[in-house]
Amino acid sequence: MPLDNNTLSEAIKQVKAKAGEKKFNQSIDLILDIQEIDMKAPEGKIQEVVELPRDTLKPNRICVIASGEFALKAKNSGADRVVDRTELDDLNGKKKELRQLANDCDVFIAEAPLMPLVGKILGPVLGPRGKMPIPVPPNADIASLIVKHRKTVVVRMRNQPIIQVRIGSQQMKDEDLVENAMTVLRVLDGKLKRGLKNVKYAFIKTSMGEPVKIKP
Repeated sequence: MPLDNNTLSEAIKQVKAKAGEKKFNQSIDLILDIQEIDMKAPEGKIQEVVELPRDTLKPNRICVIASGEFALKAKNSGADRVVDRTELDDLNGKKKELRQLANDCDVFIAEAPLMPLVGKILGPVLGPRGKMPIPVPPNADIASLIVKHRKTVVVRMRNQPIIQVRIGSQQMKDEDLVENAMTVLRVLDGKLKRGLKNVKYAFIKTSMGEPVKIKP
C-alpha cells in the first residue's frame, strides 16, 4: 500500500472516526517504522525542522532567548516567552525551572551571540527533548521567524528506527492534514537511503486514540 494522498486521507478519516468526541482538540501524528537502516550512520541520526504548509490549529509556543533591543522586538512580536541575559544566568543550575521552561515551550530561538551560554545552561534539558535553540543573528526579522515557527515540526530519529511527528490536529480539514503529512514524507524521501521504501510500517494516530495502519 503506497504512502500517497488517497491512503493517507482514508487513514485520517478512520482515525478521526475512532477518536470520538473529546473536550479538547487532539493532535494527530504520523508514525513511521523505518527498516534497513544503520542507526550508527548519519542517515540514522535524522533531525530536520520542517515548516508545515497548513495551519495546525495548535500553534507552537515560542521562546526567544535574547538581549536588549532584540528581546524587546521578540516581546512586541508575540513571543510566548522571552528570556533575557539576566534571567538566563539566573536559571543556571535550577533543574525544576529549566524543566518547566522546556515543557512549556515547543520551539526555542536564541540570539546567536548568546548560544555558548544557552548551550551550557539549557542544552542538558533541551537536547534530549529535540528542542535545541535555533541560532539567529541579532538583526534577524524575529517577527517573521515567530510566524514561521508557529507551524514547524521536528522530524527526528534517535536511538530507535522510529519517527513520530505531529502533522496537525483533529479539527483540521482532512486535505490539510494530508498536505502536511506529504510535506514530511517528501523530506524523508530525500533523507533516507532508499527513500520511502525504507518505511516498513506507517500509522496515523490521535493523541488519545488508537493508531490506524496505512502501510502493511
